[in-house]
Amino acid sequence: MLQEWRRLFKFALVGGMNTGIDVALFAALVYGLGLSSTPSQFISYFVAFLNSYWWNKRWTFQTGGKRDARELIRFGIVNLLSFLFATGVLLAFERGIGFSPIIAKLLSVFASLAVNYTGSKLWVFRKESVRQQS
Repeated sequence: MLQEWRRLFKFALVGGMNTGIDVALFAALVYGLGLSSTPSQFISYFVAFLNSYWWNKRWTFQTGGKRDARELIRFGIVNLLSFLFATGVLLAFERGIGFSPIIAKLLSVFASLAVNYTGSKLWVFRKESVRQQS
């Protein structure tokens, strides 16, 4: 049980780091370079995705030694679903309700977090014994 709490804490730390990278890069692209929200969302989310996979594989779930294409594909699928959901939330708040791009982005992060944690825990980084049963 203590190990699971540690894993959850690590996931939250990695998530916080990824969110910082995602939001900072998004803000730099929108406000610094003048890009619109959609390409900025894609670029910032992709950079955070790569960072997230590396840290979660090697530190949070400690599956770093093995090269597992299925794991990377699953991580990609979970993050694609999370990205699509977050982008929908971002655009709904920005274009639908009229929030500023950065406020809409911050709200989309919470939506993404729920999808990403659930998918990572239950499908991507499951223990080997659980994978063999499915």
